[in-house]
Amino acid sequence: MAGIVYLIGAGPGDEKLITVRGRECLERADVVVYDRLANPRLLRFASPDAEFIYCGKLPKQHTLRQEAINELLVRKAQEGKCVARLKGGDPGVFGRVGEEAAELAAHHIPFEIVPGITSGIAAPLYAGIPVTHREYGTSFAIVTGHTKGEDGKPSIDWAALASGIDTIAFYMGVSNLPHICANLIQHGRSADTPVALIGWGTFGRQRTVTGTLATIVQKVDDAQLMNPALTLVGSIVELRDTIAWFEKKPLFGRRILLARTGGEAGTMADALLEQGADVVEYPRYTLCPAVDAAKLERIRNSVKDDALLFTSPESVGFFFRAYQDMGLDIRDLRAELYALSTRTQARLAERGLQASILTGPSPGKGLLLGGSEEHEKNPAYTCDTLSLYEKQPHKEYNRMMERVLAEEPRDTIVFPSAASVSVLMHALAETDMDVSGILRAAQLVCMGPKTAEAIRQAGYEPHIITDSPSLASLLASLSPADVSLS
Repeated sequence: MAGIVYLIGAGPGDEKLITVRGRECLERADVVVYDRLANPRLLRFASPDAEFIYCGKLPKQHTLRQEAINELLVRKAQEGKCVARLKGGDPGVFGRVGEEAAELAAHHIPFEIVPGITSGIAAPLYAGIPVTHREYGTSFAIVTGHTKGEDGKPSIDWAALASGIDTIAFYMGVSNLPHICANLIQHGRSADTPVALIGWGTFGRQRTVTGTLATIVQKVDDAQLMNPALTLVGSIVELRDTIAWFEKKPLFGRRILLARTGGEAGTMADALLEQGADVVEYPRYTLCPAVDAAKLERIRNSVKDDALLFTSPESVGFFFRAYQDMGLDIRDLRAELYALSTRTQARLAERGLQASILTGPSPGKGLLLGGSEEHEKNPAYTCDTLSLYEKQPHKEYNRMMERVLAEEPRDTIVFPSAASVSVLMHALAETDMDVSGILRAAQLVCMGPKTAEAIRQAGYEPHIITDSPSLASLLASLSPADVSLS
């Protein structure tokens, strides 16, 4: 029985610009085939058990040729798999969705095309430039900046484009920018026409260079701006000085590596992204249940314990899920509840349970609940311990983030806890990256004095130590990047 293929537009970059339908299809996929321009953070919405296949393309470098991608989609669907083909932007705008859909149709494979927000509209808006305006331009054209011909130069009716369209968006045209500008001027467009090039639009690493048809080539060369980039031509570019908004966010321009230790998504990355930072979370883990018959029996007997100590937010979910699956009544618990962190305390509060933060030794007649490594981390806890889950690296997500780190080095590394220091350094050491070089090139931000001591023991000196290990303290400690509009 054939499966189904969802041809999904991932949006222009900002992960939250994927559509609700696109995320739904990604979440149900058995196979995820994704490209370079799809935000790698979107992979966390897919099942960690899915098969991930990277088919990203760089100029003159192809991980998979288009014909191989077409064959792959057909083969996986014929195996009965639900396939998510995740494509940057909108699949129908220079996304080759027509070729892939035609191949699926030829093999009678069910498919659905899920539209996405195209970068030709989104990137200008994030740079403060709408593509239409009653006073600046009422017509808008989307044009490829290169073709698959020998010289790669776009074959265009330059006269019609130059004289008949107010605003023009060229996709991926950095290498052909001199050709594009020369032809527009030759066919009647004023050399003083404003132009903006927007690299990595809607990402925190967005860069915008402005000029005119006469000056933009040199300005882009001086700025060393490269693809992926969107070129916008038209007087509407003048609005950027008035309504630019994204690049004015407090942390815009900061490239942050957020060290992770747990498997559950936190709020820290979202808060940094909201402030305009470009954030890489690394390494990422998935959590697998580690509950057997003996552990279930111990959970059943927890009604006799005087205290339950939850070591992580994840331990709350795993414990009460097992408790519920056995048909036990939470009202039978007589234990005092303790948590090791405010996040864990808050997770218990969501269930209507009040817990105290444990600051001293563990209670004697009690049960410590956590992951497989919790007892090793807390040798002072003498009560019974129960490992409810195991952490496993999310290999594909981590590999993609390693590609991002190689392409875009970080200027800031945030360590939320002492444990995050060793976890990050161990994960980086398993790659080909220069661990010492990465840490010495970045501003090291330690959340709290214990974390600062851990980084010193690792041989590095922290640059910023927050007053407390809280999100508010972290945001207050990060000074805005010095970014000016060009």
